[in-house]
Amino acid sequence: MAGPLRRWLPPLPLLLLAAGGLRAAERSGGSSSAMEELATEKEAEESHRQDSVSLLTFILLLTLTILTIWLFKHRRVRFLHETGLAMIYGLIVGVILRYGTPSTSGHDKPFSCSQEDRPFTTLLVNVSGKFFEYTLKGEISPGKIHNVEQNDMLRKVTFDPEVFFNILLPPIIFHAGYSLKKRHFFRNLGSILAYAFLGTAVSCFIIGNLMYGVVKLMKLVGQLSDKFYYTDCLLFGAIISATDPVTVLAIFNELHADVDLYALLFGESVLNDAVAIVLSSSIVAYQPTGENTHAFDAAAFFKSVGVFLGIFSGSFMMGAVTGVVTALVTKFTKLHCFPLLETALFFLMSWSTFLLAEACGFTGVVAVLFCGITQAHYTYNNLSVESRSRTKQLFEVLHFLAENFIFSYMGLALFTFQKHIFSPVFIIGAFVAIFLGRAAHIYPLSFLLNLGRRHKISWSFQHMMMFSGLRGAMAFALAIRDTATYSHQMMFSTTLLIVFFTVWIVGGGTTPMLSWLNIRVGVDPDQDPPPTNDSFQVLQGDGQDSARRNRTKQESAWLFRLWYSFDHNYLKPILTHSGPPLTTTLPSWCGLIARCLTSPQVYDNQEQLREEDSDFILNDGDLTVTYGDTTITANGSSGPHTATTNLDSRRTKSSSEEALERDLGAADHEVTSRGTRLVFPLEYNA
Repeated sequence: MAGPLRRWLPPLPLLLLAAGGLRAAERSGGSSSAMEELATEKEAEESHRQDSVSLLTFILLLTLTILTIWLFKHRRVRFLHETGLAMIYGLIVGVILRYGTPSTSGHDKPFSCSQEDRPFTTLLVNVSGKFFEYTLKGEISPGKIHNVEQNDMLRKVTFDPEVFFNILLPPIIFHAGYSLKKRHFFRNLGSILAYAFLGTAVSCFIIGNLMYGVVKLMKLVGQLSDKFYYTDCLLFGAIISATDPVTVLAIFNELHADVDLYALLFGESVLNDAVAIVLSSSIVAYQPTGENTHAFDAAAFFKSVGVFLGIFSGSFMMGAVTGVVTALVTKFTKLHCFPLLETALFFLMSWSTFLLAEACGFTGVVAVLFCGITQAHYTYNNLSVESRSRTKQLFEVLHFLAENFIFSYMGLALFTFQKHIFSPVFIIGAFVAIFLGRAAHIYPLSFLLNLGRRHKISWSFQHMMMFSGLRGAMAFALAIRDTATYSHQMMFSTTLLIVFFTVWIVGGGTTPMLSWLNIRVGVDPDQDPPPTNDSFQVLQGDGQDSARRNRTKQESAWLFRLWYSFDHNYLKPILTHSGPPLTTTLPSWCGLIARCLTSPQVYDNQEQLREEDSDFILNDGDLTVTYGDTTITANGSSGPHTATTNLDSRRTKSSSEEALERDLGAADHEVTSRGTRLVFPLEYNA
């Protein structure tokens, strides 16, 4: 090799000009240059073939997974979920690629570059007058300099971690927000927020401190060969606190398990992923001043807290604003006349939210999650019927494929990843720390939450939530994103084993655990258990729906009840084709603005448009039943039944009552009886 190794960063036109000149020189170099050019073309063709084979491998893995899933569903097999199945197939292919394919390249030759004090992302190497470009792949420890991967096929199936964050994670997270069952979610909103924010922080610090003790033990027994700081332990706590009970939730969905338990688990996992990724970013941002950059520093700690709040709130605002912009575009344009364009715009705006947040220094996971919630709440109402079906099915398919792809890659990575560091002490300590962290996460918080909950979180629910703390795609993606150091490589290898164990063992034990804890299954997701307080039970007619909505109102988080009136009276009329006309909610001097912002459909349609999963917020006494011309309310009062149809009478009603009538689709008339309703008081059972 001749010529010095140096950094070269010329402008693109100059680089293209040099490349063109080099090609011209090679073509005039005679038969030797022609042979070299032919060899280069063959290498490029071989590289293209290997790229196709690597992608084909994953497509075949997904195809095989889908067919096996069908077989399992047909045979009603529930001991192994589709994600665990994808991991098994990935393991099999990883073994074949690792031990069944020969090495295809053995020309790597290290050389020294002592005059440079840091690595460069791109290098231009002069080899006998010919320039070759090289890119940085990562650091290699001196002990593994001769163990660099020599199998080109294994190199091809090892993806850049950014692929997971920028391509595979967005549809998974967006689908979680877009398919959110808002009724049950907001009924338990306070508990979900407590589990997701406070619980995740508690779990992170407990796991981090316990693992720091494990690291100290490893150092004493001589099993720690490199640096492992306290901040690394906290980072591991944040990574492994990201729960992903996809297996449990899928089984819950198939068995129609208790809706409140499903809402608590699903809501916690959705927000927990967002909290975990922001928490990990805050820990990375923790940089104490002074010589010891890993010691505790109060100023650096509060700075990290500020980073956490800033990143989370900024990402939340970015996601919500993108959803609002999409809602306005779909409302004030005629895109609904072209469902294909409407669906394409919806897709691009949703995906761009993730990339925009990452480009601005925020967290795309948080942004795309709240973008999905906002799109479901506002934009969905503006879409045509065809686009509604398309968007739901599109993101459902993308979510399914991306999630199974990640789990397949997990199985593959166990054999294809070249920087694994497995430490038995660290692995055992991690399992113990996760168990204790999850217990401290669930039981104390449930006790505190039950002090203020009308319907308590039972012990069986708490045990099931404790059992359901699986780790999955988010923990894997966070761990693989940075594997440059010894500590991070050990954390990644341990995370991989934890994901395997929780998906296979815990996921497979979900059905027996439901039976053992006597948790009810076969429940209609729109049906609630009988109320435990004095009430009326309606045996015929639509009064059952009223009772269900009354229970939802009583149990909805107070914060949501405060926000709901403002949202229904102002935001929905501005952003969607539903809600009351702004001319009835805004002051009279805002008449011109109100008429401009109110959609004509609000005036034209007597039955207001509403989404499928509307949130019902009622006032006390809204539960009424009728018999003939007599109306009986929940408090026992009765009176003649009259129907009100004029607009002025609606103005005298409370905003939440208007919300009820419109969400029920009863815009200009009260719900009336179409037959006799038999009403019986229920005895209160303590």
